[in-house]
Amino acid sequence: MADRIDPLTLAVIRGSLEQVADEMDATLERMAFSPVISDGFDRASGIYDKENGEVIIQGPRGLPNFIYVMEHTVRSVIGRITDIAPGDVYIVNDPYLGGTHLMDVKMVKPYFHRGELTAFLANSGHWPDIGGRVPGGFSTHATEIYQEGLRLPPLALFKRGTLNQEVLDIILHNVRVPRERQGDIIAQVTSLHAGAEKLTQLIDRHGRDTLFRAIDELSDRSERLMRAHIEAIPDGAYTFQEHIDSDGIDWTPLTIDLRLTIDGSSVHVDLSNSSPPCRGPLNSVLSTTMAGVFIGFKHVFPDVPINAGCFRPFTFDIPPTTFLNAQEPRPVSGCAAEVCQRMIDVILGALGQALPEKAYAGPMGTVTNLAVGGNDPLRGYYVFYSFIGGGYGGNHLTDGLINGNPTLAVARTQALEIFESHYPVLFRQYAIREGSGGAGLRRGGLGVVFEFELRRGDASASLLGDRGRFQPFGVFGGKPARTARHTFMLGGREYTPEHLTKDEGVSMSAGDVLRLETPGGGGFGDPRKRSPDLVAEDLKLGYYHRQTAEEEYGVVPSDRNSKTGSD
Repeated sequence: MADRIDPLTLAVIRGSLEQVADEMDATLERMAFSPVISDGFDRASGIYDKENGEVIIQGPRGLPNFIYVMEHTVRSVIGRITDIAPGDVYIVNDPYLGGTHLMDVKMVKPYFHRGELTAFLANSGHWPDIGGRVPGGFSTHATEIYQEGLRLPPLALFKRGTLNQEVLDIILHNVRVPRERQGDIIAQVTSLHAGAEKLTQLIDRHGRDTLFRAIDELSDRSERLMRAHIEAIPDGAYTFQEHIDSDGIDWTPLTIDLRLTIDGSSVHVDLSNSSPPCRGPLNSVLSTTMAGVFIGFKHVFPDVPINAGCFRPFTFDIPPTTFLNAQEPRPVSGCAAEVCQRMIDVILGALGQALPEKAYAGPMGTVTNLAVGGNDPLRGYYVFYSFIGGGYGGNHLTDGLINGNPTLAVARTQALEIFESHYPVLFRQYAIREGSGGAGLRRGGLGVVFEFELRRGDASASLLGDRGRFQPFGVFGGKPARTARHTFMLGGREYTPEHLTKDEGVSMSAGDVLRLETPGGGGFGDPRKRSPDLVAEDLKLGYYHRQTAEEEYGVVPSDRNSKTGSD
């Protein structure tokens, strides 16, 4: 075709678009006051279509679960704002309008090139606090969205370049540490301005027509590549089930029931037989549920570029009669991490049946959301948020990753030195959790032990995690991993949450300790087929005890290469 973009120009434009988004992420990281954004990388930035909000590009280091979500966010701005103008910046965190949980605050900037609306720039950052009944927003006892924090539909934070002070005042009067939140707001807005400047340079270099022909071609190529991968999957229906421990209120598991139908180059995702909406905060909004599906496919087919094209082969049946399509006012604080991550698990499980040569055992399946707020006698009021890694499942190529980041993100646990310098905590242990991965030909990765002591003042701790009841699954004879175990030492007495991985408002005083033990990943293949040399190496490194080697692997190690005891 005469109007096709030559491959070299196409590659240059793709790299340049990624650089624009990456520059936005870097600006946000450098300026954000919240360590979870600046050091934990719980953020994302992207460029979106001016007509329908479809994703054009997202930064390569942005959280994958925001890829599809922010497309819905931008679409909500387009649909609800009638007088979009240069200099506008909109803020939104409403989960039902293309969001996740309330703590993920999005900013959307209409981008005008030489006076013409050309695209939208957007970013998202996890705020450690958004108000609500408990510091950090992770209220495991919430029964409606109003208890989880301040909820914002698309609002003009800046209008034609002028700050809307009233909107800013409402926000800062409803969060616990307003100075930090104002710093995060400035960082997100500055990030969008930096992206606009870089995008202008890019368009001026190549021309608007060439740039958008390249964007269309990149989208078409992504669709073709995704369809080619799907066509390699044998046609048929593949089913897989996973369970979430509870919703934090009722001691009843939530079932994700997946029926994945492959028909040529198309995929139909049917979740209609999943559990009904729940009372607690483990409901998931539609955009977050769908994001989990796409991330699962991305894990198996990592070479597919992420833009609107790769989503086109998919259709969905996710009715509001399930907890995976939450309707107002259902609480949703657990959707972004816990439910989305478990959606990835069921996709990996189903695709492992369809493509055994690309199968993965179950990963840790939880990010163990932790929020602690209190009054430090030396530094005043604070709220900190953290998530913790765990083991990945063994797979067709390798053992599972140890202490991997969440499967829905490239975010990471913040450096302990940053925690200790910002907050009145002292870490007593941060270590690999021995024996937590499932045995297998390819063993599962190991989780971690994350233990700290409150040094000063009083605090309130809230925990929203999972995998306390249901183990990460093994495949092809591999063993499941160990479940999570979380304990408090309060006044010298041990306390375990009733819902194992979920609790809110746990009162802590100076000297109290919280110990989080995260799950490992499941094993891949028959453990008896694992090389004795690899088993011996695992024992030498302290990954397992001697008893595990004997019982699971059938290997009797020499004493100098093993630990004594049992798991």
